[in-house]
Amino acid sequence: MIIGTRGSNLALAQTRKVAGLLKEKGFLTTEKIIKTDGDRFVDRPLYQVSTGVGAFVRELDDAMVEEGIEIAVHSMKDLPTLRPPELITAAVLVRDSPYDVLLTKEGLSIDELPKNAMIGTSSMRRRAQLLRYRPDLRVEELRGNIDTRIRKLNEGQYDGILLAEAGLERMGWDDIVRVRLPIDDFCPSPNQGTVAIVALANTPAVDAVALLNHRPSQIETQIERLVVKDLEGGCTTPIGAYAKFELDGKTIRVRAEVLSCDGTKSIKADQKISADNWKAEAEQMGKELASSGGKMLADEAVCYIQQLRNQKL
Repeated sequence: MIIGTRGSNLALAQTRKVAGLLKEKGFLTTEKIIKTDGDRFVDRPLYQVSTGVGAFVRELDDAMVEEGIEIAVHSMKDLPTLRPPELITAAVLVRDSPYDVLLTKEGLSIDELPKNAMIGTSSMRRRAQLLRYRPDLRVEELRGNIDTRIRKLNEGQYDGILLAEAGLERMGWDDIVRVRLPIDDFCPSPNQGTVAIVALANTPAVDAVALLNHRPSQIETQIERLVVKDLEGGCTTPIGAYAKFELDGKTIRVRAEVLSCDGTKSIKADQKISADNWKAEAEQMGKELASSGGKMLADEAVCYIQQLRNQKL
C-alpha cells in the first residue's frame, strides 16, 4: 500500500512509525512525499497562509482522491472537521504527550523567565495563553519545522520557544531539556499529541489501518472536537480542548477554553462527563461554552486574525 506523508522530519518519523506498526500486522507500505501549503510558506505564521483551514492536509487529501494513495498519516490537530467523503479516519494511535513545553538554554520555567523575555511560537493559542500568564513577555513569530525552531533558539534568536512535547517524543529527542506547561493554564489544541491515519474508502487499507486504532484515544479526540465545534473558530483561533479518561474508566474529564488574541479575555469550561454518554454530553458542553460567551470571543478572534492576514497580503 502507498502511504502519503509530508516531507518534514517530524512527519516522516510519524509515518515510519505507522509503517512499522502495519508491518507488524503483515502489511507492507511504500512511502510517497507530498508537499503541502503549510510546508511552502515556512517564512510566515500559519494565520497568514491564505488557504487557511487544512494548510497541512489539503494536498494529501487531493493525492489520495485523485491518485489513489491508500493511506495518509497526519497530526490529528491538523485535520479539518469537514472531510472528503472518500476519506475515512480509520485509526487514532495511542496519544503521546498532550502538553506544551517551554525550551530555554538554561532550562528555565515560565516563572523563572526574566522580565520582557522574548518567546517564540507559531500558535495564536500559545501566544494568548502566554500573554495571559505573563503579560510582560514579548511573544514573537516562530516558523519553520521543529529542527529549525530549535536551531533558532540555540542561535540566541529567542530567550525561549514553545513546542508540543509530542513532537520531541516522536523525534526521539529525550535529551532536550524542557519544562511542561500546566494544562490548567495552557490547555492544548484539540487533538494535540495524537496521530490519525486516514484511509481511502472502499480499499483494503481501511480494514488494515483499523487494526491500529486505540479506542480510548479515539473517543477523547472526538470529544475535543465536539466541545469546540460550535465555536467555529478554525485551526488558527486561540482555542484549547483536552479530554482524558479518569482512572475508573467510567468518567472523562473535559477542559476547554477560548481566548482573545491578546490573552486579556477567556471563557473556560471544565466538566466530568459519562463514558457511557460521552457524545451527547460533549455536544451539550460545547453548546454551553459557545452560548456563555465563547462563540462571541471566537468570532472576535477570527476577525482580528483576518485583519492581520489582510495587512500582510
